[in-house]
Amino acid sequence: MYLSDKQAAARFSVSRITIWRWARETDFPSPIQLSPGCTRWKLAEIEGWESQRPKVAA
Repeated sequence: MYLSDKQAAARFSVSRITIWRWARETDFPSPIQLSPGCTRWKLAEIEGWESQRPKVAA
């Protein structure tokens, strides 16, 4: 399954710009270009990245 930048942003309650910045500047998974104008992230890679993040106390 793939997520768009909008879906990834909603998952983490951040903006779409933040998702692209994370992909460029951090260890956030790199996007995959499926076709011209269609870039997505693999859900499994995002889940793996998410599981490696430090847990924040609520």
